[in-house]
Amino acid sequence: LMAAAPSALAAYDFQRDGASSVSFGGQTARLQMADEIYDDMNSPDSTKDLLMQKFNDGTGFTSDPSLDESGKNVGGKTASGCLYGENEEAIQRLNAMIEDYADNVVPNWEAEAADGSPGVLSDDARTINVNAKGWEVDQTFQKSLIGAFALDQIVNNYIDACKLDSGTKQDDNTNGVTAEGKPYTSMEHAWDEAFGYLYGQEEDATADLSTPSGSGTLLNKYLKKVSAGDVAPGISDDVFKAFVAGRQAIVDGDYAARDAQAKIIKVDLSKVIGAMVVNYLEAYLEEKADTPADAIHSLSEGYGFVFSLPFTNDGDGKPYFTQEEVDGILEKMDNFWTIKEEDVQAVIDQVNERFGFSAPAAEEEEAPASSDDGR
Repeated sequence: LMAAAPSALAAYDFQRDGASSVSFGGQTARLQMADEIYDDMNSPDSTKDLLMQKFNDGTGFTSDPSLDESGKNVGGKTASGCLYGENEEAIQRLNAMIEDYADNVVPNWEAEAADGSPGVLSDDARTINVNAKGWEVDQTFQKSLIGAFALDQIVNNYIDACKLDSGTKQDDNTNGVTAEGKPYTSMEHAWDEAFGYLYGQEEDATADLSTPSGSGTLLNKYLKKVSAGDVAPGISDDVFKAFVAGRQAIVDGDYAARDAQAKIIKVDLSKVIGAMVVNYLEAYLEEKADTPADAIHSLSEGYGFVFSLPFTNDGDGKPYFTQEEVDGILEKMDNFWTIKEEDVQAVIDQVNERFGFSAPAAEEEEAPASSDDGR
């Protein structure tokens, strides 16, 4: 059977013996879990024990009773892709953000924030709750998850050869050997799981998703934003077509074609992280004089996207920024009360150069970011 040309494949819709061979229910569950944890990190009623239980154990959810029964969790799939291996430092930092929120932000919900004191920051644009360093922790946390969880599971795990070709997956796929009791091969399923981490909250996953809905709080939302901006316009169309063509290549047993499509996805989804670093850090510099709370909101989002940079993949199995490089950046960004404008600008310049963003990012659609409430 000849593979259909990518342009002829308008939908992520694959069948075996008359039944869909696509399955990513676990990914949808984890994305929903991440959304509820985010909501909890916007509430003064949240407790540390329940937040940690939801993140690490995958139980205690109220938005959908089936989540507790899914056997899934977010924490166990964070910073753990097979390509780079477990990033224990990143995992500890994310857990520390949850603890900081519950231990310090919640008890000071009505207090006035200052350097060293968690509390409320307010201006004409928004009111936020911050920690002692001025971080809006729900934002630093959720934006960090976009790289350390959603992106990492896609580009450094499920579409990488470390997962796709592990064990007997390639021989089984070539010979049409399906997973036990399932209508898909293990390789097909791995690719579908990557698809699910990006599109798992779409109303109809078999629709044309070249422009995603922006559902949820993680990567889908920001792929839509970046694709509509000036830094990487139209990027979502390339990503969707590559997902469809790569899945077809797996059906056809054409692993060189599969890997070529995987490379497109790795590079383009990594660009989402870089573009949002630039977008939010520029928004911070523009907003800080007139709307300081709004500026801190943007800086918190920018911090999380910087945190996400070591989980990018340049298509050749390397991150655009190493963990060591990012540690150096985050050290300079650590205290939002005393952060230097020149240090923020240096990060913007470095990211633009490293990703090869030629358009000045200031011309990017003025903040899908700044008007965004982060939700």
